[in-house]
Amino acid sequence: MRRFTGTITQRGQVTVPAEVRRLLNVSAGDQIEFLVEDGQVTLAHPEFTLETVFGSVQPWWQPEDIDEAIRDAKEEHRQERLRRRGHRG
Repeated sequence: MRRFTGTITQRGQVTVPAEVRRLLNVSAGDQIEFLVEDGQVTLAHPEFTLETVFGSVQPWWQPEDIDEAIRDAKEEHRQERLRRRGHRG
């Protein structure tokens, strides 16, 4: 086991040594987990689940008018059905 030393600031922030950051594959702004068990604390890279990342990425497209988007989708579907039937409509 290797030991590394960090520093806690007056604001409670911890400096994580560069080698530990590399091992965890984290950088400035990333989150880390503090796992506490039987008086021991372990640092870990958080697991990503749908719940933990929900809302962190904005949709690439959001219709201004949902009713218009529904009408457009229905029309595209109708055109596709006609095309498959051999119509040129």
